[in-house]
This record gives sequence, structure tokens and C-alpha cells, in this order.
Amino acid sequence: MAKSSTVLTIAIIMLLLAFAPSIEGKPTGKADASSGCTCHYSVQTVTANHNFPTSYSPGTLYSIQITMQGGVVGAQGGFALEVDKGAFSSGGPDVTFTPMTPTSGETATHSNPSARSWSFDWNSPPPNSGAVSMKLATLTSNGDNTNGNDAWGTTTHTINEINPNQAPSATNVQIFSVTTSSKTNVVEDTDVGITYSYSDPESDPEVLASTEIRWMKDGAAQPMYNDYTTLPASAITAGESWQATVTPSDGTNLGTTENSNSISIDAEIIPNTAPTISNYEITAATSGSTIPVNEDLWLNYDYNDIDGNSETGSEIIWSNAGIPQTTWDGYLTLPSTATSVGDSWNAKITPSDGMDSGIAYDTASISIIDIDTDGDGVFNGDDAFPNDATESVDSDADGVGDNGDAFPNDATETMDSDSDGVGNNADVFPDDATETIDSDADGTGDNADVFPNDANETMDSDADTVGDNADVFPNDANETMDSDADTVGDNADAFPNDANETMDSDADGTGDNADVFPNDATETMDSDEDTVGDNADVFPNDATETIDTDSDGTGDNADVFPNDANETMDSDADTVGDNADVFPNDANETMDSDGNGVGDNAQAVAEAKDAKLAAEQSELYTMIAIAVVVIILSLAAVMVFMRKKNSDELVLAPKQYDSPEPITQTQQYEPQPITQTQQYDPQPTVMAVATEVQRWTDEAGHTWRTMTDNSTEWWNGSDWQKR
Repeated sequence: MAKSSTVLTIAIIMLLLAFAPSIEGKPTGKADASSGCTCHYSVQTVTANHNFPTSYSPGTLYSIQITMQGGVVGAQGGFALEVDKGAFSSGGPDVTFTPMTPTSGETATHSNPSARSWSFDWNSPPPNSGAVSMKLATLTSNGDNTNGNDAWGTTTHTINEINPNQAPSATNVQIFSVTTSSKTNVVEDTDVGITYSYSDPESDPEVLASTEIRWMKDGAAQPMYNDYTTLPASAITAGESWQATVTPSDGTNLGTTENSNSISIDAEIIPNTAPTISNYEITAATSGSTIPVNEDLWLNYDYNDIDGNSETGSEIIWSNAGIPQTTWDGYLTLPSTATSVGDSWNAKITPSDGMDSGIAYDTASISIIDIDTDGDGVFNGDDAFPNDATESVDSDADGVGDNGDAFPNDATETMDSDSDGVGNNADVFPDDATETIDSDADGTGDNADVFPNDANETMDSDADTVGDNADVFPNDANETMDSDADTVGDNADAFPNDANETMDSDADGTGDNADVFPNDATETMDSDEDTVGDNADVFPNDATETIDTDSDGTGDNADVFPNDANETMDSDADTVGDNADVFPNDANETMDSDGNGVGDNAQAVAEAKDAKLAAEQSELYTMIAIAVVVIILSLAAVMVFMRKKNSDELVLAPKQYDSPEPITQTQQYEPQPITQTQQYDPQPTVMAVATEVQRWTDEAGHTWRTMTDNSTEWWNGSDWQKR
């Protein structure tokens, strides 16, 4: 039964795997997934973002940014983009492009999955391509290398084409003889003109400076006459054939080039008949042969030309009493201002059609008579003011009648507006009775001008003899100049040429503004801003220091030994400077008297320890020696006792009893252990001599040291003295 269950379970798993969707997404992107990442199981919503324009200009490069918002947490993602027009470029290593195909547009996708934003360029399609459709899908991946628990989103976008300007057009382009208007032939000494009709679908006006006109002779371009609206007669020769083209412009676009008709250049001059005139006469508002002097004369005639040529260049000459008046040549109207009483005027007309002139025709003469225009009883010829009934005489001939002339006999004056007896012309102030002269021409009369001969000055408000204009302080009699323009006069300004300074309170030559110590003549600067002037500050550029009591180059604040020029630091804080301290980073040591690299304190402790150990060893050796001696003595005593007992048993041998040999032999071995022990005696009295523990130098320069017996000694220059 268990075996059957196992087989069934495996079969179910295989079936599920068979129906599981394949993973379409790839770490290197998928170009055909702009409609969505359907192979990924989405658990959240993703908003696809882009910066494609809403409208495009044809053939323009746009920088595109693809991003996304929302989705699963992480940094991995991808995108798929498709546009039906235009082309992608500049994607870099993170973006891959696929060209447009018959079934799909230009596509772009990610090259690696470790990003969620991408940049590249899109080049819009050419003109008249129409709207562009864009489809975009973006994916956020959780990075577990499966297609589950990811999130994706899609969007679409339409980009409309910006309509381009439409080109204008030219029609009915024709070239013609300027003289005869002929569009087929022109004689070789005549200019050739060009005409055409301009139109623009958007009603844009023609920009003549941009319109192109090209002339061709016998089919060959003549660039020297480009844009000429009139081909000069000097350019053409009999037997040639000319044609022109027009390419109109509205300033933005050029239209289609249009050809003109062809015109042939003829050498023969077509015979011409000179024109004539009739009904020629001089008339005026008043009819007859006598005309008042105040009326214009009009020349009238009828022009006749049997060839039908228009009047061109006819000659008109006016004469007075038979003398030509060239000023009025060509005029059909002779103004009344040109005539005088007693004149006799006539005109001569020579008609012309531009090619030939006819005979001259003289009109009848017209006589000019006087009038009394203003009706003051004086004829205009005798009236100095024929149009002013209040005036007839001008004694000084200044153009102002005597009645209205305040100075009728002075031609230089006519009015005295301010009635000061000086005419307005001579009176610089014609409306001011108190002034007549302005010697310096400054607009202020000499009477009111404090400086009548100085055009730059008129007033002296503070009466300091310097005019207000030149006086920077016009209301201060003590000041006139401000050389440095600091609003303080030069007299009161301690620094008249320095706009930044006016006072020097401590008279040290430095202005108060620049003087950090304006009331201290010994100081002007505080470079390190520590409130101590640079002169008194031994360290003017160090805000943390001002004094160096021992002159060792290190400020007292940083100098652990401010009164000792030999020391500045105590790295191990043992009150002995680093220079004198053989062990500057060891607070327990300062000296190494024997130069063995071990501090005196540590060496003293070691030596004391060695001495103690030696003493203990010596004491041990002594005890051992005593024990050996005791043992030897005990053995000797036993031997003696045994010998004595034996002697007591051998009473018959007394001499042996008195024999010293055994005793002597025993005594030879008695002192040896004691002597041997005394040779290793450590002499504790010598080892107990006190040694140096620490040495230092005080502020007065005296050298001190402490000893292992807790005593203190000082060096007097030759030996150590107890304190």
C-alpha cells in the first residue's frame, strides 16, 4: 500500500510540472513583450513611466527615460518597448534594440536585470509619417530566479506629428520687355523684367529675400544675375534666347520651381512715329490771359501717338518773359508762389513716347496782375504783409510788421516779453524781467548766479566759495570734497582716498574699519581671531596660542612645560618631559642609567627581586649546610660513642684509648660544610642599597629622583643630596 501511494504522488508531481507555464522572461530582456510579462505571476501593480513627447517634430532626436513605480521590493527589473515608427539609439550596455520588421515595430528591452530605469534615444520619423504608437511593459522582480511573486504593468501612448509648414507656389511666371511689354521679343538695348503670381496655402507672405530667381541664357544658368527682378539691357545680345525660373519662399520653405516663357533678343529696332499734342494751353482758376498773382497756373494738352505708345519722357519748359525757368521743368502746375506781379508766363511742350520726341509746341502767354489779398487798401506789391490786414510796413525788414514790432527799427529784435527793455533775441531770459544775461550759459542769469562765469556752478549754499555742483557737501562749509566717495569729507576723513576708512582712533595709521584693535595703537590685526593682536601674539596665525614663555616655539597652551625651553610634551603624563624621558610613552619610567633598554625603575624592581631570591637561596643553602653539619656531628658522636664503648670493652689496651687519630680524622671533616656555605653568602647588607625609581626636572631646572627606600634626592651638580 505504501509503495502504491509513493507512485501516485510522483505521478501527480510530474503532471503538475507538465502543465506549469514556461518562463519567457530572460535576464537579458525580451523584445516582444510590450503587451505584458504574462509569463510572470504578478502579485502587485506596477506603473510603467516614460517621457515620450505628446507630439514630435520630424527627424528630431529625443532622450527617453523608462522608469517604473510600485511593484515588489528589490532592485531587479526589466522592460519591453515597441514603437511603430522612428528608430532607437544610444542605449548603452543595459539596453538592446531590435529593428522594425514587417510584423512588428522597432523594439527595445533591457540587457541585464539589475536595474529599474533605462535611458536611450529615439529619433522621430521623417515628415508626413503621421502619429506614432508606443507600447511599454515594465517588470519588477524579487530576484529569486523564478517567475513567481513578481509584478508587471503596461501602458500605451500616441505621439502626434507636428504639422510642418506648407510650401508656397508661384504661377504665371513671365518675362517681358520693359519697354514694349512684349513676352516674345525684345531689342538688345532694352531691360527684361519678370512677373509671377505668389500664393501660400497658409497665407504666409512672400519673403522676397529668400525667393530664388534664376536666369538662363540659351539653356545655361547665369548665376551672376541670380535673384535679379530685372535683367539689365547690358546682359543681353541679339540672337540669344532667355528664360527664367522662380522658386517662391515664405521664409520657412521653398516652393516648387516654375519656369517662365522664353524671350528672343532682336537686333532690329521697330520703326516708331513721333507723338504729337493738341489743345495745349495755360489755365487758372480765373479764366483769361490775365491771372491774379495768387492763383496757380495749369498746363493742359492732349497727347497723341499713332503707334499707340504711351507718353514717356515728354519735355515741359516754363518761361517768364521768354526766359526759361528750369526749376519748374516737367511740372504741369506752376504754383502761385513762383509768380510775381508783372510776370508773363508761357510753356513749351515736346511730346515723347520714350523712343522718339515730337515737335515743340508753345502756349500763349499769361500775364500776372497784382491783388490786395488782405483787403487793407495796400496792393500786395506794396504791402510788406499782403496777407495781414494789420500790417503793411516793416521798417527794419525783420519780417515783423511795425505795428507788432516792439523794436520796429531794430532788425534783430521784435519782442520784449518781460518788458525789461531788452529784446527777446538778446535777452537770454525773455520772460524774466530780473535777468537778461547768462555769461556762462548755464541757464541761470548772472544776477542770480553766484558764479556768473562758471557754467558748472550757480549756487554756493554753504558760502564756502565752492559751488554746490563741485561741492560734495553743499551745505557744509567745512567740507567740499570726498575723494574716496565714502560720504565723509576729506577734511574730516583720516583716510580721504580710502572709501573703506574714515577714522583712526588710535592714530596707528590703520583705519578703524580695518583695525581689529581701533583703540590700541600697538595692534591692528588679529590674524587668528583669538582677541590678541598679531604684534603681541607670539603665534598670530594660531587661535589656540598667544604666549611662549620659555621661547621654545611651542605655545604655553600646548606646552606641558611652558617654563622649560627644553621640554614641550609629556606623552606618558609622568611629569618628566619627552626630551628628558628615555621612555616618553611609559609613565612608570623616565631613565635608563645603564643604557640597557630597561628603565631604572623596572630594573631596580628586578634587581630587588633577584636580590631577595639570592637571599632566600643563600638562607636555604645555609640551612642545608647546618643540617649537613648537624648530621655529620651526629654521626661523629655516634662513632665516638661506639669507639668509647669498644674501648671500655678492651681495658687491656690503654694506649689506643689515648690515640688522637680517630678524633683528628673526624675533625678534618667537621669545618668543610660550614666553609662551603659561607662562600655563597649573598651579603644582604650590600643588596639592600636603595636604587633610583623615577627622575624628573622641575620648573626651576633642578633634577630630582625617588629611591626604592622611598627617599627623595636632588642633583647639586656633582653628587646626589638627600632632601
